[in-house]
Amino acid sequence: MAVKSYPVTHAKVGNQDGFRLPRAFYKDYPHLANASGHIEVLSDNTFLVRLETDNVDEVDDEGIMMSLFLDFLMKDAMQNPSELISYTQEISDEMDDLLADVVID
Repeated sequence: MAVKSYPVTHAKVGNQDGFRLPRAFYKDYPHLANASGHIEVLSDNTFLVRLETDNVDEVDDEGIMMSLFLDFLMKDAMQNPSELISYTQEISDEMDDLLADVVID
């Protein structure tokens, strides 16, 4: 496995301090998103993280694909804001008409 390095930043959630990993880490290793484990301190500025993956649920491929698709849409919206249109009642009515006869199992 190729060695990859990811930056970590300080994160404060409620009254807890911690570290935040970048989204790229979870894209590369989605099976670790819900893992837990422990930290072994090696020196004042070095520690080793050991994650327990035995109790992690199986990776949901559909969820990952949806997440990647939504990330793509968000990136595109941020890069091309002039191409965005408002979702109006007329658009909603048109979608309802298009889906009126669609049956979902």
